[in-house]
Amino acid sequence: MRAEPLDAEAIVSATEEVLRRHGPDKATVVDVARLLGVSHGSVYRHFPSKAALREAVTRRWLDRVREDLAAAAGDPATAPADRLRGLLVTVFAAKWAKARQDPELFATFQVLAAEHSAVSSAHIAFLLDRIRAVVVDGIADGAFAGGDPEVIARAVLNATSRFHDPRHVAEWGSPEVEAESEGVISLIVDGIRAR
Repeated sequence: MRAEPLDAEAIVSATEEVLRRHGPDKATVVDVARLLGVSHGSVYRHFPSKAALREAVTRRWLDRVREDLAAAAGDPATAPADRLRGLLVTVFAAKWAKARQDPELFATFQVLAAEHSAVSSAHIAFLLDRIRAVVVDGIADGAFAGGDPEVIARAVLNATSRFHDPRHVAEWGSPEVEAESEGVISLIVDGIRAR
């Protein structure tokens, strides 16, 4: 029997541990409840399904990454091209590190991305917003050519998908991936630069 009160944060932490042990396909709500020393009904009072638990775990991970991404895109004293480059490098590095260092939780993120979950969609929207903000600043100060910032941001995200979309995780172990990502970033930055 559990001595301390059960809250959502404790359940999410336990779910992370269970996902690391069993992976997203084999982890169950019963496993989470067993680890916490409670009935599975107690877990369901906080989270209505296994999918909701996976989303909560992924949301917590992505929330941690957001601060780094906002910082990479946010310094208006830095040239827009450098901010865009820094933002993309930070996105790639965060995904690559998570895939290498925490493969079971990254597998959970892959499942949610494939399902187009609300958490995955919110993450894409956040990335687009950060890229769009840099593009808007770049157009405003004349560093980037004019155009629709929304269209440009989406094109940047799509052009770099190989380096951040979880469907490409198998390619991230290549010794050339960093140099290849730098090449794509340089092509993008040069392509949107004002002439």
